[in-house]
Amino acid sequence: MPLVLFVLFVPLVSRRVKSPYDHILVSMVETSTSAPTQTGTGLKREIGLIGLTWSSMGSIIGSGWLFGALFAAQAAGTAALLSWGIGVAAITILAFVHAELGGAYPVAGGTGRFPHYAYGSVAGSSFGWFSYLQAVTVAPIEVYAAVSYASVHLTWLQNTDGTLTWQGLLIAVGLMALFTIVNFLGVRRLANTNSAATWWKIAVPTLVIIVFAAGHFHGSNFGIDGFAPSGSEGVLSAVSTGGIMFALLGFEQADQLAGESRNPQRDIPRAVLGSVLLGALIYILLQVVFIAALPTSAFAHGWSNLSFQGDAGPFAGLATLLSLGWLSTVLYIDAIVSPSGTGLIYTTAASRVSYGLSRNGYVPNLFEKTSSRRVPWFGLLIAFLIGCIAFLPFPTWKSLVGFITSASVLMYAGAPLAFGALRRQDRQRYRPFRLAAGGFWAPVAFMVSGLIIYWSGWDTLQKLGYAIILGYLVIGANFLFKLNPHLPRPDWGAAQWLPVYLIGMGVLSWQGRYCSKGPARTTSCGATAAVPQWWDLLLVAAFNLGIYYWALAVRLPDDEAHGYIGDVDAQIGSGVETTHA
Repeated sequence: MPLVLFVLFVPLVSRRVKSPYDHILVSMVETSTSAPTQTGTGLKREIGLIGLTWSSMGSIIGSGWLFGALFAAQAAGTAALLSWGIGVAAITILAFVHAELGGAYPVAGGTGRFPHYAYGSVAGSSFGWFSYLQAVTVAPIEVYAAVSYASVHLTWLQNTDGTLTWQGLLIAVGLMALFTIVNFLGVRRLANTNSAATWWKIAVPTLVIIVFAAGHFHGSNFGIDGFAPSGSEGVLSAVSTGGIMFALLGFEQADQLAGESRNPQRDIPRAVLGSVLLGALIYILLQVVFIAALPTSAFAHGWSNLSFQGDAGPFAGLATLLSLGWLSTVLYIDAIVSPSGTGLIYTTAASRVSYGLSRNGYVPNLFEKTSSRRVPWFGLLIAFLIGCIAFLPFPTWKSLVGFITSASVLMYAGAPLAFGALRRQDRQRYRPFRLAAGGFWAPVAFMVSGLIIYWSGWDTLQKLGYAIILGYLVIGANFLFKLNPHLPRPDWGAAQWLPVYLIGMGVLSWQGRYCSKGPARTTSCGATAAVPQWWDLLLVAAFNLGIYYWALAVRLPDDEAHGYIGDVDAQIGSGVETTHA
């Protein structure tokens, strides 16, 4: 049934407005593989403010809303509302930094290019790999979302602990294979999401908010077991492991499409900030109505074991308990269609990100191999294999959400570093949106990124560390054996802080107080909890602050940074952007 709904519905909602990663698709499709020395292709600047805002909203409203309210409530109780507030504040700070960079450097794929401008090829390849890790693991988590909701009626798909049965695993692999096959066929219209799809994704949770609030609001639920039954650590853990940050991720997609914006310097900051505020409003209201609509029996074993019949698909199961069968049906359809569409897009994205890494000389040029339809078949196969492998160390939606959150925030962390450096390297550039007190907010944004990564838990960061090491082995082998004819000059000096940062965050997490399932005092993951509460947060913040100023001190010289930046102003004035390998 999930496959049938996916095949029938997704083509109908896949036209007109560009995907968040369509700039990569356009660049790949129009570039001839027989001429690897070609310098670039033209991207039409035709997307307005609404299109940019909708591209970010389409990424912010994903499978996170289907599960975030339940897992955040389990982690923090009523204080989940405070967790959402912390998450919104954190993402807003990061969004302000991205808004200035996106307006000043309105180029396609900005999130991955900003660190490259400021710190050169070593930092550029690293943050490019972090971006790939995020893109390649989104499809599996969206598959989990669809299968989990389907399991409410098809109980043979999941075990009682939320892990997939062997039949469920086969269905999950089948969906991954379907995403890959559709991409192999080169169906360009399925690489686009449309305004109708985004309207659908916004309309369904809005409908849930209205219906639950209108007739099923029990204010007394907010006082059960006090405000924060799991303490402050439960509140902070929920930000990273309860799906809160994962739900809010995606605001930067307007930056990614800057190369195709009609008026990027005006519209990029507005789109980034507008999408964050709109998404935050929807998610907080969803958390409120979810808690208020819960039946008293759901609290029988406390907030940490919050459960009810059909909670494998939280909102649909709750709608069924409330005798809202029609709404439950809408939610089950949405839980299959929306994640499947997002999974398809990110399968496309992962193969195009690896294609771009190869074009920049960072990974073997096998990733540039394309079929007769100009589809990067090798990158697709690798994305499929990694996606399927991800089901093994991350057997549930909740276990994978922390990994994606930490990988995404690690990718975002490059922006405040680039922000601080580029304000010094490129002082004369016109910045249509200039962040007030940017010298204060940039290091704060970097510290916030470090805290979110830390809250993901030691067991999650262990797995992320292995994935990062694998990436460096691939990049290292590429340079050692010259597997790509266009190897860049390594800018070691400007990235000397990077290994210390990555290793240091790992050590702090190991000695810290958080696991993927919550605080280390309530669960075991290898974290020692050696650092006292609150002192651990101070230590993480101080470490990140030190790394920030170290990075600024060893940034690229101004003339080298200008060489990487190129003539962005000329690209804006010409109405097209030229993307360089």
